[in-house]
Amino acid sequence: MKPDPRFDRDYPALIERLCAWLRGYVRGAGYRKVVVGVSGGVDSAVSAALAARVLGPENVHGLLLPHAESDPTSERDGRLVCEHLGLPRELVEITDYCAPLLAGIPAGERLRRGNVKARVRMILLFDRSAALPALVLGTGNKTEILLGYATLHGDDACGLDPLAELYKTEVWEAARALDLPKAVIEKAPSADLWAGQTDEGELGISYRRADRVLYDHVEGDLDRAALIASGHPSGVVDHLLDIVRRSAFKRRGPAAPPSYR
Repeated sequence: MKPDPRFDRDYPALIERLCAWLRGYVRGAGYRKVVVGVSGGVDSAVSAALAARVLGPENVHGLLLPHAESDPTSERDGRLVCEHLGLPRELVEITDYCAPLLAGIPAGERLRRGNVKARVRMILLFDRSAALPALVLGTGNKTEILLGYATLHGDDACGLDPLAELYKTEVWEAARALDLPKAVIEKAPSADLWAGQTDEGELGISYRRADRVLYDHVEGDLDRAALIASGHPSGVVDHLLDIVRRSAFKRRGPAAPPSYR
């Protein structure tokens, strides 16, 4: 697919800048290693590949964290990424860890149950980070951050996130530039929170279409009227801006009152 002009960048140069930042941050924090949850998706694959390039693959600890309700292809593709990059990997089945918490949540409440899984994975990642020791490497991209598509204190919890300023479209392009496995790049994005779950199905829009609107809104500073005037369908603009507005609290961190001193 021909890249959208908005995202027509020098990806090898971008990768080098991200690698330099990642190296400096990890070493500046006094660490040599990172630990990353390798989900089998493109985001975790790109984060892991960047870290392996600058820290050495032996210093990137890949954690595979499947649940009994996970899609089996997630673990398969996670193993593929670790093998492709030469990462040490560890498999931790999270079903038993989640069971006491999920026992009180009805099967139909998929979002609540999915959030439990995301937070249990976070606990295991941070525990491994303390044991190694290592920093927890994040995998969230800018599109997900803008849309609030992350579990607070779950998959949004990390020590550093090299993808935080990359739109999903740019993550895909970076993955190609990094020569990551085609199966991982082309699979439907999913947080693997329940069987058959996909990001785009939940969001109600494709990432590529969302990225065009979000880019023009954030990077171009276009408001609703300007976005529509530039050719974006009003229904798409309203849908996305509503999600951005409703998820703003996730980007602000814990709310605190002003000082009354």
